[in-house]
Amino acid sequence: MTTLNDDVKTMSSRPGLTDEEVEELRRAFDLFDTDGGGTIDPKELRAAVRSLGLETKNQTVYQMIQDIDKDSKGEIDFDEFLDLMTSKLAGSDTEEDIQKIFHLFDDDETGFITLHNLKRVASELGESLDDAELLEMIERADLDQDGQISPKEFYRIMTYNTFS
Repeated sequence: MTTLNDDVKTMSSRPGLTDEEVEELRRAFDLFDTDGGGTIDPKELRAAVRSLGLETKNQTVYQMIQDIDKDSKGEIDFDEFLDLMTSKLAGSDTEEDIQKIFHLFDDDETGFITLHNLKRVASELGESLDDAELLEMIERADLDQDGQISPKEFYRIMTYNTFS
Protein backbone atom coordinates (compact mmCIF):
# COMPACT_ATOMS: atom_id res chain seq x y z
CA MET A 1 0.00 0.00 0.00
CA THR A 2 1.29 3.48 -0.82
CA THR A 3 2.00 5.97 1.89
CA LEU A 4 1.56 9.71 2.10
CA ASN A 5 5.29 10.11 1.48
CA ASP A 6 4.92 8.15 -1.77
CA ASP A 7 2.14 10.51 -2.84
CA VAL A 8 4.20 13.59 -2.00
CA LYS A 9 7.10 12.18 -4.03
CA THR A 10 4.72 11.46 -6.91
CA MET A 11 3.21 14.94 -6.78
CA SER A 12 6.57 16.65 -6.98
CA SER A 13 7.63 14.47 -9.92
CA ARG A 14 4.67 15.46 -12.11
CA PRO A 15 5.47 18.75 -13.80
CA GLY A 16 2.37 20.47 -15.13
CA LEU A 17 0.09 18.95 -12.49
CA THR A 18 -1.00 20.69 -9.34
CA ASP A 19 -1.24 18.83 -6.05
CA GLU A 20 -5.04 19.06 -6.37
CA GLU A 21 -4.98 17.40 -9.80
CA VAL A 22 -2.81 14.55 -8.52
CA GLU A 23 -5.15 14.22 -5.55
CA GLU A 24 -8.15 14.02 -7.90
CA LEU A 25 -6.45 11.27 -9.88
CA ARG A 26 -5.59 9.49 -6.60
CA ARG A 27 -9.30 9.46 -5.67
CA ALA A 28 -10.17 7.97 -9.08
CA PHE A 29 -7.47 5.32 -8.63
CA ASP A 30 -8.77 4.47 -5.15
CA LEU A 31 -12.26 3.89 -6.57
CA PHE A 32 -10.85 1.17 -8.83
CA ASP A 33 -8.59 -0.24 -6.09
CA THR A 34 -11.51 -1.80 -4.22
CA ASP A 35 -9.42 -3.91 -1.85
CA GLY A 36 -7.20 -0.96 -0.87
CA GLY A 37 -4.06 -2.88 -1.82
CA GLY A 38 -2.44 0.01 -3.66
CA THR A 39 -2.82 -1.62 -7.07
CA ILE A 40 -5.56 -2.37 -9.57
CA ASP A 41 -5.63 -6.03 -10.49
CA PRO A 42 -7.54 -7.66 -13.39
CA LYS A 43 -10.56 -8.47 -11.21
CA GLU A 44 -10.84 -4.84 -10.02
CA LEU A 45 -10.38 -3.48 -13.53
CA ARG A 46 -13.05 -5.77 -14.92
CA ALA A 47 -15.46 -4.70 -12.15
CA ALA A 48 -14.70 -1.05 -12.92
CA VAL A 49 -15.35 -1.57 -16.63
CA ARG A 50 -18.62 -3.38 -15.84
CA SER A 51 -19.67 -0.57 -13.48
CA LEU A 52 -19.44 1.75 -16.49
CA GLY A 53 -21.98 -0.48 -18.24
CA LEU A 54 -19.46 -2.14 -20.53
CA GLU A 55 -18.92 -5.84 -20.99
CA THR A 56 -15.40 -7.01 -21.60
CA LYS A 57 -13.64 -10.33 -21.96
CA ASN A 58 -10.93 -11.41 -19.53
CA GLN A 59 -8.42 -11.36 -22.38
CA THR A 60 -9.19 -7.67 -23.02
CA VAL A 61 -8.76 -6.80 -19.32
CA TYR A 62 -5.41 -8.60 -19.15
CA GLN A 63 -4.29 -6.80 -22.33
CA MET A 64 -5.29 -3.44 -20.86
CA ILE A 65 -3.19 -4.13 -17.77
CA GLN A 66 -0.28 -5.45 -19.82
CA ASP A 67 -0.29 -2.24 -21.88
CA ILE A 68 -0.01 -0.10 -18.74
CA ASP A 69 1.95 -2.33 -16.35
CA LYS A 70 5.59 -1.22 -16.63
CA ASP A 71 6.98 -3.56 -13.97
CA SER A 72 5.14 -6.64 -15.34
CA LYS A 73 3.51 -7.56 -12.02
CA GLY A 74 0.09 -8.08 -13.58
CA GLU A 75 -1.45 -5.10 -11.84
CA ILE A 76 -1.38 -1.32 -12.09
CA ASP A 77 0.09 0.82 -9.31
CA PHE A 78 -0.66 4.50 -8.81
CA ASP A 79 2.44 5.74 -10.68
CA GLU A 80 1.48 3.64 -13.72
CA PHE A 81 -2.11 4.89 -13.48
CA LEU A 82 -0.87 8.48 -13.19
CA ASP A 83 1.40 8.05 -16.22
CA LEU A 84 -1.50 6.66 -18.23
CA MET A 85 -3.93 9.39 -17.21
CA THR A 86 -1.53 12.29 -17.75
CA SER A 87 -0.47 10.98 -21.15
CA LYS A 88 -4.09 10.41 -22.19
CA LEU A 89 -5.20 13.82 -20.95
CA ALA A 90 -2.24 15.69 -22.39
CA GLY A 91 -2.21 13.85 -25.71
CA SER A 92 -5.87 13.24 -26.28
CA ASP A 93 -6.00 15.49 -29.35
CA THR A 94 -3.50 15.25 -32.14
CA GLU A 95 -2.25 18.35 -33.90
CA GLU A 96 -4.32 17.32 -36.91
CA ASP A 97 -7.49 17.05 -34.78
CA ILE A 98 -6.88 20.47 -33.31
CA GLN A 99 -6.28 21.93 -36.77
CA LYS A 100 -9.67 20.55 -37.89
CA ILE A 101 -11.34 22.20 -34.90
CA PHE A 102 -9.56 25.47 -35.72
CA HIS A 103 -11.04 25.36 -39.24
CA LEU A 104 -14.54 24.89 -37.79
CA PHE A 105 -14.09 28.21 -35.98
CA ASP A 106 -12.41 29.91 -38.96
CA ASP A 107 -15.40 29.58 -41.29
CA ASP A 108 -14.43 32.68 -43.30
CA GLU A 109 -11.00 31.10 -43.95
CA THR A 110 -8.92 34.11 -42.87
CA GLY A 111 -6.42 31.90 -41.06
CA PHE A 112 -7.43 33.42 -37.72
CA ILE A 113 -10.23 33.13 -35.19
CA THR A 114 -11.79 36.56 -34.73
CA LEU A 115 -14.52 38.02 -32.55
CA HIS A 116 -16.94 37.43 -35.44
CA ASN A 117 -16.00 33.71 -35.54
CA LEU A 118 -16.41 33.30 -31.78
CA LYS A 119 -19.81 35.04 -31.85
CA ARG A 120 -21.01 32.60 -34.51
CA VAL A 121 -19.77 29.53 -32.65
CA ALA A 122 -21.24 30.74 -29.34
CA SER A 123 -24.57 31.35 -31.04
CA GLU A 124 -24.53 27.92 -32.69
CA LEU A 125 -23.86 26.33 -29.30
CA GLY A 126 -26.72 28.28 -27.70
CA GLU A 127 -24.35 30.28 -25.50
CA SER A 128 -25.30 33.88 -24.80
CA LEU A 129 -21.94 35.56 -24.33
CA ASP A 130 -21.51 39.29 -24.77
CA ASP A 131 -18.67 40.88 -26.73
CA ALA A 132 -16.68 41.62 -23.57
CA GLU A 133 -16.70 37.93 -22.59
CA LEU A 134 -15.72 36.83 -26.07
CA LEU A 135 -12.95 39.44 -26.27
CA GLU A 136 -11.62 38.19 -22.93
CA MET A 137 -11.42 34.69 -24.41
CA ILE A 138 -9.44 36.05 -27.34
CA GLU A 139 -7.13 38.05 -25.07
CA ARG A 140 -6.28 34.97 -23.00
CA ALA A 141 -5.16 33.04 -26.07
CA ASP A 142 -3.74 35.96 -28.09
CA LEU A 143 0.01 35.87 -27.42
CA ASP A 144 0.99 38.48 -30.02
CA GLN A 145 -1.90 40.77 -29.01
CA ASP A 146 -3.17 41.32 -32.55
CA GLY A 147 -6.81 40.83 -31.54
CA GLN A 148 -7.23 37.43 -33.17
CA ILE A 149 -6.16 33.85 -32.56
CA SER A 150 -3.66 32.22 -34.90
CA PRO A 151 -3.46 28.45 -35.45
CA LYS A 152 -0.34 28.35 -33.24
CA GLU A 153 -2.11 30.23 -30.42
CA PHE A 154 -5.16 27.97 -30.76
CA TYR A 155 -3.00 24.85 -30.55
CA ARG A 156 -1.29 26.19 -27.42
CA ILE A 157 -4.57 26.91 -25.64
CA MET A 158 -6.07 23.56 -26.69
CA THR A 159 -3.11 21.58 -25.39
CA TYR A 160 -2.67 23.52 -22.16
CA ASN A 161 -2.49 20.86 -19.44
CA THR A 162 -5.32 21.28 -16.94
CA PHE A 163 -7.97 19.04 -15.43
CA SER A 164 -10.40 21.67 -14.20
